[in-house]
Order: sequence, then structure tokens, then C-alpha cells
Amino acid sequence: MDPENARLLGAKPGETLLLLGNEAIARAALEVGIDLAATYPGTPSSEIGLVLADVARDAGFRFEWAVNEKVAMEVGAAAALAGRKALVFMKHVGLNVASDALTTLAYTGVRGALVVVTADDPGCHSSQNEQDNRLFARFANIAMLEPSNPQEALEFTRFAFEFSTYLEMPVIVRTTTRVAHARGPVTVGKRTSPSGKGRFERDPPRFVMIPSHAREGHKRVLQRMKLAEGISETTPFNRVMRLHSEGDTGIVTSGAAYTYVADYAEDLTGQLLKLGLTNPLPREKIASFMKGLKRVVVIEELEPYLEDAVRAIANEKGIEVVGKAQGLTPRAGELDPDAVAEALVKTGVLNAKAVRRMREAKITGLPARPPILCPGCGHRSAAFAARQATRRVDAVFPLDIGCYALLQFPPLSTGDVLLCMGASIGVGAGLAALTDQKVIAFIGDSTFYHAGVPALIHAVHQGVSMTVCILDNATTAMTGHQPHPGIAEDGKPAVDMEALVRGCGVKSLEVHDAYDVKALTKAFRAALGREGVSVIIARHECRLLENRRITRSGARLPLYAVDVAKCTKCGFCIDSFACPALVRMEDESVAIDVALCSGCGVCADVCPPKAVVRVEEATA
Repeated sequence: MDPENARLLGAKPGETLLLLGNEAIARAALEVGIDLAATYPGTPSSEIGLVLADVARDAGFRFEWAVNEKVAMEVGAAAALAGRKALVFMKHVGLNVASDALTTLAYTGVRGALVVVTADDPGCHSSQNEQDNRLFARFANIAMLEPSNPQEALEFTRFAFEFSTYLEMPVIVRTTTRVAHARGPVTVGKRTSPSGKGRFERDPPRFVMIPSHAREGHKRVLQRMKLAEGISETTPFNRVMRLHSEGDTGIVTSGAAYTYVADYAEDLTGQLLKLGLTNPLPREKIASFMKGLKRVVVIEELEPYLEDAVRAIANEKGIEVVGKAQGLTPRAGELDPDAVAEALVKTGVLNAKAVRRMREAKITGLPARPPILCPGCGHRSAAFAARQATRRVDAVFPLDIGCYALLQFPPLSTGDVLLCMGASIGVGAGLAALTDQKVIAFIGDSTFYHAGVPALIHAVHQGVSMTVCILDNATTAMTGHQPHPGIAEDGKPAVDMEALVRGCGVKSLEVHDAYDVKALTKAFRAALGREGVSVIIARHECRLLENRRITRSGARLPLYAVDVAKCTKCGFCIDSFACPALVRMEDESVAIDVALCSGCGVCADVCPPKAVVRVEEATA
């Protein structure tokens, strides 16, 4: 067990730890004694799973890395229907995948407790969109809590289990990147032991959602939300905070935005309403907060979720509301302290001098750190082979979600469309049917299991001609090297990828080492000339894991260097392959940065004059 996770597991009540928001959520799950945790990894929620997977055996609960978020939700639902406590967590777009199950679970309700953590990503730090899942809670009629910092992440998640048990329905805990990945002091509580196995008691009118039962289920969920409204009015998570200076302007905020407002609390005028239980909203408390005010300023990220509700109440009282409708804060992108300060100054509740004082302490001039594929990444060599095979071909490259999304950038430029998990094959099938272009769809191994299989079946069934390249690095790399169904771990059998592909009806299947550029180039060229769906599996363990395993064994990584006598300074290795370990020198020759080189040796195959050689063979 990781030492930090062991400390989190063993912390005593009242002990204060320095935790990420995600780690605090994991600790909350341990304190309530969860019986099951299930997830599909996705940033910014991934650390919850990394902690819980590590401690599950010692803590005595069941942990599952699910094939996708929908299955995770269904497994969690089963635990809660059997009277047990379940935590299901995912990134915001994962809730789209799980939504079919969750929206109906609101109707059935649960017998134990089901808490669903959705980690939103304002600013798209690691996501394909920045959807605001507060709106999901509202349309699905599910209670929702929004912590603002790691301590609240612990307390709100702990309460969410009580709330779910009381309401007999799922409860959402909505975080954002800046809450999930903030690190702060967290005072922990007492751990509770899991309850063990439950029992499912049959009740078809409640749990079998045929139309006649679903109509009654809808009525039940509305009744439960009425109960939740009463809690929302009285919970300390929704609280009015008196500021140092009185005024006739009120500020309403929640989540990460609250922490930015709080930075200036000593310099603000008026009063502040901090909302933590945000569905259902405490309408009576909001109305009471407005008494004596002439204006209300709403500070929130993304959609005007709070603003619309506050405005509806304020309109009845003739009180002005200032927010996104007036351009105070944008609907796109995340907020930061500067943006919030600017908004507060603009509304007159904050003095500009206070902002200048804060900005003087701000760190500036940090260099940009764009993401790149790691040295030795097999995705790079596979994409290079595809690019070489299509130099004289009008080809299009649908991409999927994973590290290989970076293939879109020059010089590889093998990424043209990226929508969502599994979409590379579905989009590719559509392009193959409706254009004359050749299609090579890239999808990772974990993503293939998650959402690629149905699309592959569809492509085969529709009879389109396209190539699918499964980039198999034996892990879910981008989110922290979590396992997937293709990997045997903890006694769980692997689901054979080749058998699965053939089971989808694919007749043409080749498997090559992702480092074998020559074989892959030949395979791509052959596949482009075939009718029907061809699948190429480019397989090589993630180089980070491979190098870690090699060094732990005591072996040395192979090292490569450029033989300056052979280097023609053509620049092909950098201009076409672009491994970050390759460095162009002042005289246009190329050198290898040994601190970055992973020893994969692919550059030796790529170099036209064969100037890259193993170190023991190189000349000065």
C-alpha cells in the first residue's frame, strides 16, 4: 500500500491531514463505512479511485474498476438496492454515460445509500467539454451538494450518505477541478466498518420500471425532493456570512467561486450567502437573505444556475440581480481570483486597492508546459507508421479519448475528429460510408473496452471499409495507469482483446509491436486496400510502466546516441517523428538527451541514414 494512502486509512479522529479534495472524498467514504466503490477513471476524479483501490482490501469493502461509467452506476445501484452504502464517482462527461441508469434510479430510489461524485472541469483542463452538471441534478430531480475546499469535500460527502439514506434516493456531490485537486488541511472523523453483504428484497412495483410503475416513481421522486427542500432551508451548508462592512448589496456564490470571493472577505461590503446544498435550492433562505438589499451579485462558474433561481425570487421583490446576464462573469471557462476580483470591483463591493495588494503577492512569469507524448510512447510510433502509409492517400483520422489525442499535433497530424469515448470508430464508420476518403480510426485499449465494442459491431454490420488501430499499452495511462478488463489483476481474468475483436465479426486482424514501424507501415498500407473493417492492434506496454519495471529489476535501460559521422543533418527524425528526447543542435545536427531518452530505440529505425545507434556502438 502507498504510504500516503496507509496514513489516510489509519488517521485517528481529530487528526489533521494535508489532502487533495479527491483524497478527502475517499476518506469520507471510509468514515461512513462504504460497502462498495465503483468507477471508470477520469480526470479530475481519478485520485478517489487510486486511493480507494489501494486501501479496499485492508478496509474491508469491495472496489471495482468498471468497464465504463454506466456499469459502475449499475453496480453501485445494486449495492444500494440491497441496503448497502455505495460510492460511484466519475468525471463530468462520465455522467452522460451513466445517465440512463441514474435518472431512473431517481424514480426507484434506494434502500441503502448511493452517493454519486461528478467532477466537473471548467476550463477544459482535461476534457472535451465543460458541461455544468448542476443542470443534470436539476433536470434529474436529484439532490446535490457542492463543496468548496477539501475540508468541505470530506464533510459534504459524509453528509451525502446520511442524506441519501434519509431520502432513499441517490445524492450527487459535484466538485470541480479546483476543488478536486486543491490541497488543504482536513480534520478527519471516525472510521466505520463496512456492513458486509446485503440482501435484495423484491418489490417489483418500486424497482421494475415499466411505464405504469414509472409514473408512480415520478411522483415518489417529487415527494422526496420536497423533503430535501426542508433540509436545504436548515442545513448549515447554506449559510449567510456577515462581512466586516455593512451595505445594501448581497453576494451569492458556491463551489470553487466561493473560495475566490472569500479571499477578499475582509475588504468586501454587504453580506454573503454561501450555498453548499444547491439542489434543491433554499428559496426561503434566499428570499430572507434579500431583505433590506437593493442588489444581489451572483458569482458562479459556467452556467447561470444560481443566478436564474436568484433572479426569479428577486423579481418578485423588485431587487436588481447582477451576474452573467450583464456580462459580469463569463459562461465559458473557469473563474480565477483575478476574474472574481474584477467582477467585485465592477459592482462596487470591493475596493481596487485590495485587489492590487493581493496581486502583488501573485507568482508571475511561469513558463507554458504544453502536454506531449512521453519519450518512447508506442502511440507515437504507431501514428508515425500510419502517416508514412498514407503519404499519397487522402486519409482522415478520427481520434478517441486518451493520451493519443495528442496525435493531432504536428508533425504526426493524425487526428482530425475527437468527440467522446468510442466515437473514433462510430465517426469513422460514418465517414467511410459517406466519403471517398480512407479512414484510420485510433482508439486506446481501455477506451475500446469502454465504448468501442458497440461501434465496431456497427461498422462491421454496416459493411463499411475502414481501418481501426487499437493502441494497446496495457493500461489506462492518461488518468494514472488504472487497470481495465484486458488486464488480469487481483485474480480477475483478462478479457481477450483479439477474441473480442473477432467476436465482433472482424475478419482482418493483425497484431504488431507498436515499436515495429516497418511492420506497422506495411500493415496499414495493406489494410487501406481491403474491403470491410480491418483492425490493427499496435501493442506495447506503456513505456513509463515498462521503464519502471526494468529499473526496479536492477537492469539498465538501453541508451542510444547519434553517430555524428553518419548524421546528414536532414532533420527527418525531429521534423517527422518528434520524440522530445531528440534535440536539434546549433549546427543542425541531432543529439539525444540521455536524461529524457527511454531507450525504446524507435528513432534508430526512423532515421534514414541509420545514424542513431546503441550507445556502445556510437562514435564521438
